[in-house]
Parts: sequence; C-alpha cells; structure tokens
Amino acid sequence: MRRNLSRNLLKGPRFTLLLAATLGGSLILVRLAAAAAASSCGGLPSHAALKSILQTVVAGGNNGGLGNDMWATVVNRDGVVCAVVFTGADRGSQWPGSRIISAQKANTANAFSRPAGVIGFAGALSTANLFAAVQPGGSLFGLQHSNPVDAELAYDGNSGNYGQPNDPLVGGKIGGVNVFGGGLALYNPGGALVGGLGVSGDTSCSDHIIAWKVRHGLNLDNVPAGVSADSDDNIIFSAPAGSLQAAFVHPNCSPVGDPKTIAENLPISHPIGPNP
Repeated sequence: MRRNLSRNLLKGPRFTLLLAATLGGSLILVRLAAAAAASSCGGLPSHAALKSILQTVVAGGNNGGLGNDMWATVVNRDGVVCAVVFTGADRGSQWPGSRIISAQKANTANAFSRPAGVIGFAGALSTANLFAAVQPGGSLFGLQHSNPVDAELAYDGNSGNYGQPNDPLVGGKIGGVNVFGGGLALYNPGGALVGGLGVSGDTSCSDHIIAWKVRHGLNLDNVPAGVSADSDDNIIFSAPAGSLQAAFVHPNCSPVGDPKTIAENLPISHPIGPNP
C-alpha cells in the first residue's frame, strides 16, 4: 500500500509542482550565474561591436585567404566567453565547426599570455606562435591536449542561438587549446591583459590576419611584448636557426592570397599600442 501511495505521489500534481519548482530554481541559479559571468566582461567588446568590426575587416579584403565569412569569439581573463559572432547571413554561412575553433583560439591566447610587469616572459603568445613547439619532438608537444574543450557546453542549447547575443557559450568556460593562427591576447589601452580573441573560418594565416585587424579596430592591442623579431605576437613564417623566433614559427598558407606579405606588414599597417 505504501509503495502504491509513493507511486501515486510521484505521478500526482504535487510532485509535478515540486519538480517544476526545483527545476525552476535551478534555472534561475543558472541564469544568475550566467549574468554574473557576463558582468565580468566589462572593458571587452559587446556582441554588436565585435560583429561590426569583424564584418568590416572581412568585407575590406586583403586578408590573404579564401575570402570566407568568419566566426569570432571573445573571452575574459578568466576564460569566460563574453561574445560569439559571425559575419554571414546566418550561422550556416560560415564553416559550422569554426564556431568552437574560434572559442578555442580565444581561450588559448588568453591562457598562454601574461600581463606586463610579471617576472619572466611578460607578454603575449598568439596561437600561431604555438604551432612549432607542439609538433612531435617540440618543447610543448601534447599542449593541445592539456585543456580539453567542455564538449557539453560546446554543443548545448538551441542551434538557432549560435552567434547571437544569447549564444549558449556566453557566460561559460569553453576551454580548449588551439595551435594554429587566429588567436590573440587582448590588452587594453592601459596595458592590462583583459582576455583573448579567436577568429576562424578561413586559412589559419588569414584567421591570424583578420584577428590582428579586428583587435586593432577594437583598440585592444597594447601588447607589452612578444616572441617575434618586432617584440609582438605576430605570426612568424621563418627565422634563423637557433634564434628565439625559430621555436615559434608557423607554416605559410600560400599560394592562397599571399598571406606572408600581408602578415609581415601588419606591424606597419595596423601597429600595436594604444590607438588615437
């Protein structure tokens, strides 16, 4: 009799109300947590600002690649996703897989860059800078497996919200390590390291070029130091054997669009530092 009573209670309206209240409370807590995470994105671009500058850079061309539509993601210093955007007419206009790749790149650039004033290397590492070191025999071989993507977060939610202000990634920590071009650390005009930017959707060289231009347009490129010969985090295509730069080279993506020439000119065409 007690067993039957328990079953009836579990199926009855009281249980339904209790379950709804419990789930509703959980939903409220999740939303509060997301709101708190989003509030930590101060000083970083809004969804609208990031989308606008990304569209401008892609439409402007001369990015050394296929000319594809792109994804971009911004994370804060704690790796919390603040914005995810795309340039095309809808989420299917870009490579769908590049949404998570852009988030990985943002996470990586933030995770392996350091603020000015700390001991040791006080500067930025782009995802392009990590390519050589993670190859078999390299000093960082296996790094790309060290911080796995949160797969549940990556594929959660309504796909129709991907790239929108309410993208399911926003407010969460995606994790992941990506080791080819397209991820850059973000330093505000005062020199503080505030997060990372990831761009994906074209060749990795083009991704880097577009990310560099986007960061410049956001005025978040006050990079204190880097491993390139210009002491920034630009992509390095070749370097003398035995030099510091030789440990951080990235392959050229030519013959598509001559990215080497465009990228090597970025410190002149889009110089780092606080912009007027």
